[in-house]
Amino acid sequence: MLTVQDLHFQYPDVPLFKGFNWQALQGEAWSILGPSGCGKTSFLYLLSGLLHPSKGHVLVHGDIILRPRPRTGLILQDYGLLPWATIEQNVSLGLNVRSFYGPDGLHAPATEISADNSEQVTYWMNRLSLDHIAHHYPNQISGGQRQRAAIARTLVLGPDLLLMDEPFASLDAPSREALQDLIIELHHEQQMTILAVTHTIEEAALLGQKVLILGQPPHASPLTYMNPNAGRSAYRGSHEFLSTCTKLREMLEPSV
Repeated sequence: MLTVQDLHFQYPDVPLFKGFNWQALQGEAWSILGPSGCGKTSFLYLLSGLLHPSKGHVLVHGDIILRPRPRTGLILQDYGLLPWATIEQNVSLGLNVRSFYGPDGLHAPATEISADNSEQVTYWMNRLSLDHIAHHYPNQISGGQRQRAAIARTLVLGPDLLLMDEPFASLDAPSREALQDLIIELHHEQQMTILAVTHTIEEAALLGQKVLILGQPPHASPLTYMNPNAGRSAYRGSHEFLSTCTKLREMLEPSV
């Protein structure tokens, strides 16, 4: 369970959250929708432990988040791949870091860590169709493949919470739709809690079974749209999907 209690956060002269309360249950898929500058990415960083509230708390499974936790996965828009490392080495990076620290509960889960990470890496490389480019470097592959590598690098760590910051914004339409479908499929398979930040109404409607709408800051109370058909087969082209997009657009318009 992910809980935000009385959250306050601001940049100098730019208040974003004032007494904000919100909750996501384990296994839910959320979209976070709003215009540029409304605080979507800052909210995601607060949930991940990369930013800290001036007042209030973020809790995961009842534990207050004071720093990034080992089982929270974060996927960024710019992929975050090491340009001098092969795709296989990039996918292995987090597991290698965990092995270095051992099961300390801070950098890695407080459980026994296998010395051989090859099985997990091989599985996710194959699962995300990266096996044939394992020895390529990031500048030798497409944007969609780089994003798949970033997703694989996160999933090998076995996250129970997956945070995504507009991960498909820079991709062409076919690549974007293929990766959206992949995330939906993985959500059903892995039963992770997923939060996807987006400024695209259609993407929010497709990925989020619940949509958190952030208008102009400061944010004091959440505005949530229930979208239970998200993730259903063929939802993208359905009448219900178009209706949801229209409703989300209407809810967002007063804040644009």
